[in-house]
Amino acid sequence: MSIIDSKIPEGPVAEKWTNYKAHQKLVNPANKRKLDIIVVGTGLAGASAASTLAEMGFNVLNFCIQDSPRRAHSIAAQGGINAAKNYQNDGDSIYRLFYDTVKGGDYRAREANVYRLAEVSNNIIDQCVAQGVPFAREYGGLLANRSFGGAQVSRTFYAKGQTGQQLLLGAYSSLNRQIQAGKVKSYNRYEMHDVVMIDGRARGIIAKNLVTGKFERFAAHAVVIATGGYGNTYFLSTNAMACNCSAAIAAYRKGAYFANPSYVQIHPTCIPVHGDKQSKLTLMSESLRNDGRIWVPKKIEDAKALQAGTKKGSDIPEEDRDYYLERRYPAFGNLVPRDVASRAAKERCDKGFGVNNTGLAVFLDFSEAINRLGIDVVRQRYGNLFDMYEEITDVNPGELAKEINGTKYYNPMMIFPAIHYTMGGIWVDYELQTSVKGLFAIGECNFSDHGANRLGASALMQGLADGYFVLPYTIQNYLSDQITVPRFSTDAPEFVETEKACIEAQKALLKNPKGKDGKSVDTIHKELGHIMWEYVGMGRTKAGLEKALVELKRIRKEFEEELFVPGSEEGMNNELDKAFRLKDFILMGELIANDALHREESCGGHFREEHQTEEGEAKRNDEDFFYVGCWNYKGDDNATPELIKEPLVYEAIKVQTRNYKN
Repeated sequence: MSIIDSKIPEGPVAEKWTNYKAHQKLVNPANKRKLDIIVVGTGLAGASAASTLAEMGFNVLNFCIQDSPRRAHSIAAQGGINAAKNYQNDGDSIYRLFYDTVKGGDYRAREANVYRLAEVSNNIIDQCVAQGVPFAREYGGLLANRSFGGAQVSRTFYAKGQTGQQLLLGAYSSLNRQIQAGKVKSYNRYEMHDVVMIDGRARGIIAKNLVTGKFERFAAHAVVIATGGYGNTYFLSTNAMACNCSAAIAAYRKGAYFANPSYVQIHPTCIPVHGDKQSKLTLMSESLRNDGRIWVPKKIEDAKALQAGTKKGSDIPEEDRDYYLERRYPAFGNLVPRDVASRAAKERCDKGFGVNNTGLAVFLDFSEAINRLGIDVVRQRYGNLFDMYEEITDVNPGELAKEINGTKYYNPMMIFPAIHYTMGGIWVDYELQTSVKGLFAIGECNFSDHGANRLGASALMQGLADGYFVLPYTIQNYLSDQITVPRFSTDAPEFVETEKACIEAQKALLKNPKGKDGKSVDTIHKELGHIMWEYVGMGRTKAGLEKALVELKRIRKEFEEELFVPGSEEGMNNELDKAFRLKDFILMGELIANDALHREESCGGHFREEHQTEEGEAKRNDEDFFYVGCWNYKGDDNATPELIKEPLVYEAIKVQTRNYKN
C-alpha cells in the first residue's frame, strides 16, 4: 500500500501553523518575478489566490469558464461566512469554531487543517471589510452576526442574503487590480481539459477556448485548481449549470488521489422539485433557520389533505403542528447540522407526513418570528430571500394567510433536501499540494477541511482562507527550489502529446454512432442523476450501491454507443462541452458509489441504512474507518481504482458520538 505523507507539522495543534510559517522556505521578491503560476477558477478560492499571488510578485495565469469572474458560482452563497471574532460575547473562540467544525464533520476531517482554518478565519473578515464588503452592522456600527447550523454561538457574518456575491465582488476588485497591473493574465471563457506533466511534475494545462473551439497550451512552474465541487453529478442540484468536476477528474487521471468522494452534502432548505423538466434546484439560505421553524402536521389526515390540496399550511393550528427538529434535538432545535436536518425531513416524509403534492416537502414557517418581531424586522433580515421564493413559487412567505383563535398565521415556505456541496475532493497535504508534485487544489475541489459534513457558512470561509492566507505561504515551500528552472516551452513533446489526446477525445464524442436517433447529453445526464439520487443519495444500502455500480456501467456504455452531439468542433458548441463534462460525471458517479460501498458505517452526509442507531442517527465505526479514503486511478475509466488510507490522528479533540440533543 502507498504511504501518504500529509506533511502535518510537529507540535500542539494550536501552534502548528505558526511553527510552519516560521520554518518554511521562502522565495525572495526578485525571484518571484521569474516564476509563473496557473490558477484555474475564479470563484472565491481562485480569485483570492490569483490576486494574492500576483500581489506577492508571482506571474499568474487565471482561467475562468464564464464570461466574467463575477459569474463564478460563489455568488450563489447566501447566508454568510463564519469567523471566531466573538463580537456577540457569547463564548466563541478559535478553539470552539475548530471544535464545532470537527464535530459537525462527524470526526472525519484532518484536525490540523481545521484548526488552521479557524485560526485564519478572523483575518478574512478584516481583509473583506478593508475591500469594502458591505457586511450587515448593528445599530452602533459593529459588524452583525447570526447563528447557523451546528453551533450555539452567533459567528456568521453576512450581507443580507447576498454574502457570496458581495465577497466575490471584493475578491474580483482585488483580482482586477492585478490584471490592470499586468501581474495576472486573465483568460475568460476557457475550460481546462488536462494537466501537462513533465518529469513527474505538473507544468501546465491544456485549455479549450470555448468561443473559438480551439485547444491551447499554457505552461507554468505550478498549477492550482480551484474549480469547485462535483454536485452536478446528480444532475439536479443547487449548483450552477456550468459547475463540473472535469478539472478535478483530469487531475485524478494524472495521478492525484481523490479523497472521500462519498461525502456529499444534502442541504435541508431547498425549494422542492416541481417536475421532470427542471435543470437545477434553488437553495433557500440556511440563515432562514434562525427565525423559521420547520414542521409537518401531527395528524396523517392533515398531511393527506395538504398533499391533495384541500388544505393549506396556514389551516393547521399550532397544536396540530410537529416541530420535529425542536422535539428531537432540543439543544440545537432548527439549527442542527445539515445532514441531521435533511435526514429528519426525509424520515417524516417517508412516514407519510410530507406536505407537497408529491409528499416530498416540509414547512419552513415564519409566523412566530413575524408575530414576535414584526414583518419589517423579518423582511430586513431575509427580504431578498422572501422575494426569491415568491418569484419561483408565487407564494409570499411574509403575507398574512389566516387568524385562528387570535393567532396570526403567515404563508409558510415549502422546502426539501437537495444535493448541494461536496466535502470530498482532490486529496491535498497540509500545504494544499495534491499527490502530484506542483499541482495544488484549493476551495471546494479539495477534501481537507469539512470531514463528512460541512457546517453552514464554512464554504466561503474555506475558499477565502485557502486563497488569501494559506496557499500564498505553502506554495512558496514548493517553488523555493524551482527558481533555477527555466520557463517551459509549450512546444515541448509533453504539451504536444497532451493536446493531441484532448483533440482525439473530442473527435470520439462527435462520432455519433446512432446519428440523430441517439440520445442527447441532458437525457443521459438525467438518467445518471436519477440513479445517483435513488441509490447514492440521502439513504444508501449495500444492495443499492451494488445496483448503482451496475447501472453506471450501463450508462457509460450508453454514453459511448448512443450519444448524439450536434454541431462540429469548430467554434462554440455548448453540447460538445457538456458531453466532455458528462463523461467525467459518469466516472465521478462510480467514485462516489465505490467509496460509499466500501465505507461500512454512517457518518455525516454518508448514511448507510444498515448502520444507524435505534433512534435513526448515524452510527460511525471508528475502529475500522477512522481514516481518509483516497482513491488512486489505475489507468482506465473501467478499472476499479485502488484504495489508499490516510489514518486520522486527533490530539486536541476527543472523538465521540455527535450529540445535538443537549
